[in-house]
Amino acid sequence: MIDFLLAPWELPFMQRAFAVATITGLVCGVVGVYVVLRGMAFIGEAVSHSAFPGVTLAYAFQGNLLLGGALAGLTTSLLIALVSQNRRLKEDTVIGVFFSCAFGLGLVLASTQDGWSTDLSSFLFGQVLAVGPEDVWTAAGFGAALVTVVLLLSRPLVAVSLDRETARAAGLPVLRLDLTLYAVVTATIVMSLEAVGNILVLSLLITPAAAARMLTERLWTMTLLASLIGGTGALAGLYVSYAYDLAAGGCIVCVLTLLFTATWCLAPRHGLPSRLRRRTRPALASEAG
Repeated sequence: MIDFLLAPWELPFMQRAFAVATITGLVCGVVGVYVVLRGMAFIGEAVSHSAFPGVTLAYAFQGNLLLGGALAGLTTSLLIALVSQNRRLKEDTVIGVFFSCAFGLGLVLASTQDGWSTDLSSFLFGQVLAVGPEDVWTAAGFGAALVTVVLLLSRPLVAVSLDRETARAAGLPVLRLDLTLYAVVTATIVMSLEAVGNILVLSLLITPAAAARMLTERLWTMTLLASLIGGTGALAGLYVSYAYDLAAGGCIVCVLTLLFTATWCLAPRHGLPSRLRRRTRPALASEAG
């Protein structure tokens, strides 16, 4: 067991992969809490896929793929935030419109290329095992900045997430908070692309926070648990990938899903046994009566 735990750390590329995956899991856990509280999981899917046209444009013009994806995702998320201020339309409706449009545009642009390359494949499926030393420092600095912004704005973000109209009546800048949250989510998703890729990034953002939601009602405890679950799941997923020579991104997502399943079944207050006990008590009381 000790050899199994220590062997990957002897390889420089695995050291870098562990660092980037763990940092990404920690950051996604923190940001994902506010996504889950707001019930906007769909925005993660929309932003990750709306980055697609930016990536294909960057590929066509020999530019930086992540930068192209970030600009496209940020543009789409800001448009969603602005248009969804019209309360005639629900937020998920607006997200659906822009999500499908951006992904369709990405497919059109991709069809102009001669074929899919390794670069585009790595964007779709992740390349955490190929990160360089500079990527580790970039992820650490970027992640620290995102977590700092979210924690500083924690109270107003929660207020807007729980009741937008009350928050607006209380004088909170709802539009600016929406724009900030969308920008942070976009940046977090782009940061996560190297770890799990465009297709699986939503799981890294949502699953740790969903698992933490099953364990506690307190915001700070939920934030801490989500970051720990995200970081631990990413680390464990890489170990599984290394041991069995499997896709790193897919292993990370599968481990996170197993952790969520465990909390759904075993959470002290909201797990399966507790729910069954609550259902059987009325039946037993009626039989006794």
